[in-house]
Amino acid sequence: MTRNLTTIGFDADDTLWHNERFFRVTQDRFAELLMDHVPDTVDSRSLSERLLAAEKRNLGRYGYGVKGFTLSMIETAIDVTEAQVPASVIQELITAGQMMLSYPIELLPAAQTAVEALADSHRVVLITKGDLLDQERKLAQSGPGELFDGVEIVSEKTPAVYTDIFARHGDGAERSMMVGNSMRSDVVPVIDAGGWGTYVPHGLVWEVEYAPAPEHSARYREIADLSALPDLVAGIG
Repeated sequence: MTRNLTTIGFDADDTLWHNERFFRVTQDRFAELLMDHVPDTVDSRSLSERLLAAEKRNLGRYGYGVKGFTLSMIETAIDVTEAQVPASVIQELITAGQMMLSYPIELLPAAQTAVEALADSHRVVLITKGDLLDQERKLAQSGPGELFDGVEIVSEKTPAVYTDIFARHGDGAERSMMVGNSMRSDVVPVIDAGGWGTYVPHGLVWEVEYAPAPEHSARYREIADLSALPDLVAGIG
């Protein structure tokens, strides 16, 4: 009997290990550093909105990850202070970004056991966005890193990208599943490519990664955490 699923793709950040919370901590630090240098009409909420707008503008220039986030913080700091931000604050923002690149990896519950279980029976592929060096560092420090049959660090996750990856690492998108915490990047595009998309909610989600759930699709699944993934895959066959 031909198996329906032969390849399982895993997102990395906030699917296998914590990530977004470090951005939130740094964003809070960004607001603290800027509050003494902005007009009284600017509060922490409007600073966050300005920073998010800069991040969205800069995705096409810098891509995803810490480096682009750090440059967006610096750009926003210069903008909201009308170029009056002290050099010392810019230096602190750079330091905050550098610290994000050195945080230890903390796996999410069941990440290790889920990848181990599926690696025994399926091809498992890590498919992630972000800074190349940072993602390679996190993968090398993570327990599941050595279990993957392939690693793909991409600039964007689109149906075409999934089609290509699962053709090279598996038997095509139709017999593949992508697992992740982002509807926009991990679920919707792989379903559009003909594969299975499994959503694993995470408490913190970057606004850019929001998309409505494709609940109309027969290939959409949602699980509370990765402990349920092996049984889900086994049920699909």
